[in-house]
Amino acid sequence: MSIAARHVTALMRQIAMRDAIELVHPFAEFQTLGALAYIAECYGFRYSNVRLVGKHRILHVQLVRDLDPAARQRAAANVAAFPDPGPDRPVPGMYLGSLTPVPEARADVDLITALIRYDAFGAAANRRQLQFVGWGSGALFLLMAALTGVYAVLLPLAVLMPAFVLGALRVNRMRRAKLARQLAAAGCTPVRDGAGVERYVRPAPTPYGTPYGTPQGF
Repeated sequence: MSIAARHVTALMRQIAMRDAIELVHPFAEFQTLGALAYIAECYGFRYSNVRLVGKHRILHVQLVRDLDPAARQRAAANVAAFPDPGPDRPVPGMYLGSLTPVPEARADVDLITALIRYDAFGAAANRRQLQFVGWGSGALFLLMAALTGVYAVLLPLAVLMPAFVLGALRVNRMRRAKLARQLAAAGCTPVRDGAGVERYVRPAPTPYGTPYGTPQGF
C-alpha cells in the first residue's frame, strides 16, 4: 500500500467515526496535509487549527464537523459521487491513487495549505519563550566562560546563540508576512483568537450544485 493510500485510509476511518479529527503525519509535507484536509472538508469537516505536540513539536492538524447547511449539502453530494473512497479508489479532488489535486481543486488545496502553514509558523514562534531561551543561553555561556576561563569557545557561543534564535524569529516573521499577503488576497479575514494570536478565516463556503472536487483525468 502506498503512502498516499495509508494517509487516505487513516483519514476515512476518522471521518466515519468522529466529529473532530486530527491529521498526524510527522514526515508529511504541508501540501500533503492540505490535500488531506481538503478531502475531509469534502465530507463535512472544516479546518480548525494546528497544535505542536511533544518534545519534537509534531504538527497536529485539527478539523471539526461543519454544521453549516452548505457543508452538509457538499458532504451528501460527495458521499453520492464517491460511495467507496479509499486506497486506489477515487476520492474528491485528487488524481487516482495519489494526493495530487486535480486542476479544479488545486486553488482550494493551496489555500488550506497556506492556512495550515501560517498557523504552524505562528505556533512554532513563541516569541517571548524563544527570546528567553536565546538571551538566557547567551548569559549562561558568559557565566560559564567567567567561571572556567574557556573564553575562546564560550564567548563565541554567547554571541551566536542569541543571534541564531533572533534570526530564526525574523525568518519566521517574514514567512508569515508572505503567507498573510497570500491569504488576504484570497479573501481571508484576519482575526485574533482567544490567546491573542492572529489567524485568518476563510469566507464561508457557498453551496455546490455538483460534488466538491469532482475528479477528472483518471
